[in-house]
Amino acid sequence: MPVRIEEFETGELPSGPSVPEQVLAYLFTNRDRAFTRSEVASGIEEDSNTVGTALSRLKQRGLVRHKGEYWAITDNLDRVRDAYDLHTATEQLDDEDGGIDPDEWDAVTPDDPHPSERDA
Repeated sequence: MPVRIEEFETGELPSGPSVPEQVLAYLFTNRDRAFTRSEVASGIEEDSNTVGTALSRLKQRGLVRHKGEYWAITDNLDRVRDAYDLHTATEQLDDEDGGIDPDEWDAVTPDDPHPSERDA
């Protein structure tokens, strides 16, 4: 979902579940069915290309299955629960310690010894 440039510039960006979180929740809720990428996108009201990227990444992590043009939640629901538990714990830790301050991170991060390799 696009945001106004003023929101982008000020950093006042919308919060809420990420697209991968929405995809997993949608597929989990409808775990007795498989959907096309477009159907998932319509179901969560997100861009189809963004959903496609999320589905591919979730597949790499073993959280969704893919056959032909159809996608479904993994049949290993323990794996989904473990991923959710890890995500929840990470959010709690971020809330408790304030998360990572990008300026502080940049201040202590060593310079890239090979910047030309990254840009190539």
